[in-house]
Formats: sequence, structure tokens, C-alpha cells
Amino acid sequence: MSKRILLVEDEASIRDLIKLNLEIENYEVVALDNGKEVVKTYNQEHFDLILLDVMLPEVDGFQVCEQIRLIDVHIPILMLTAKDAQSDKLAGLKKGADDYLTKPFNLEELLLRIEKLIRRANPQEKEKIESAKFGENYVNFVTFEAKGNKGDFSLTKKEAMLLKLLIDRKGEVVSRQQILQSVWGYDVYPSTRTIDNFILSFRKYFEKNPKEPEHFLSVRGVGYKFIEG
Repeated sequence: MSKRILLVEDEASIRDLIKLNLEIENYEVVALDNGKEVVKTYNQEHFDLILLDVMLPEVDGFQVCEQIRLIDVHIPILMLTAKDAQSDKLAGLKKGADDYLTKPFNLEELLLRIEKLIRRANPQEKEKIESAKFGENYVNFVTFEAKGNKGDFSLTKKEAMLLKLLIDRKGEVVSRQQILQSVWGYDVYPSTRTIDNFILSFRKYFEKNPKEPEHFLSVRGVGYKFIEG
């Protein structure tokens, strides 16, 4: 069975060239030219790897990578960029990319990196459970099962996604705008009050004293920060 690649590149000539060479190597390729469609397409189809350009219109590759990582920690992501800056490489890896290739690149090198990443992502080698522990609390991001102040309970999918975003970026201030974009997407935003209500729920679930939180802190006028404790 052919491996399927989601190619996201806004420059038509580069996109067509990569797509042609991948198809010559018997990959099945779905090509997009903007970041807004990636998560929707990914949720509708199966892919073995995402080939993601950084410089995309409206939603850049870093933001797309972060969104994908909230719903799938295993799919290999190879980022492409015209920039040769160390800061961009670090930013991509920090958002969850597995590898990074700077344009202009050698097609043979690109194919070798893709092959290596897909081989490394063999399902038998994946961790079966993605979870987190903090204090006396426990969360499983695959099953949405959790343990908090009142024992075992289940999170909703959105709660699990928001919790994972905060925990992945522990110690960092995550703005309400970043939360809306990463968890709810780019087309329909809920009220920022919705986020506040989710945080209040997290405090009830996991804080010893919800009125004096140790893990889920508010940063006035900006957003929220998770502290492992």
C-alpha cells in the first residue's frame, strides 16, 4: 500500500515539482497551498507524513504544526523553509516538527529524509499512551481519562486539547488568541469567556484550592500559564 503524504506549499512551481517526484517514488500525495485547510484535511483522511512549508499565507507553518500536534503526537512532520536561520529551525522543532530542510534543497535528500521519518514512525514503535502527571493529578490525552481532586473522570475532547496545549508549553504564557487558534481553529472563534470557563473547570478538577491555583495561572490581559509544581 502506498504511503500518503500531505504536502503544504504555497509556491505552485515548488509544490508541483515535489508532488511529481513523490509520485514517481510511489507516494500518494494530497497537495494544499495554504495552512487553513491542513487540520480539516488531516481530520478527514489518513496520512503517513506531513511536508509543511513555513511561509504560508494567513496561517504559517509553525501555527499549523502546533495545531496538528494537539490532535496527533505521532505523525511525522518535515518542515520546509526558504530561511536559513537557526531561530526558525529551533522554532519549528519546538512546535513539534521532526525534521527541517532549508530551501533550496536536493530532491534526493528530501526523499531520503521522508523515507527515514516514515520508517521511524512505524506504528509498532509508537507509544500507546500519551499522558501527563502533575501533583496528584493524571491525564491521558488519548482516552481523555483523568484523575483529579474528586477521583476519576473523563475530559471532553476540547478540554483535553486545551490542557495538552498548556502542558506542552508549561512555564510559558499562552495568549487567549493562541488558544483560540490552536484549539478551536481559524474560521469560527468562540467567546474568550469560553476559555475562561475551561480554566475554571481545570481548577475545580485539579487544584487543591481552586481560588488559589498553583497549576493554572491567569496572566492579566494576556492569557494563561501552566506550572507543573
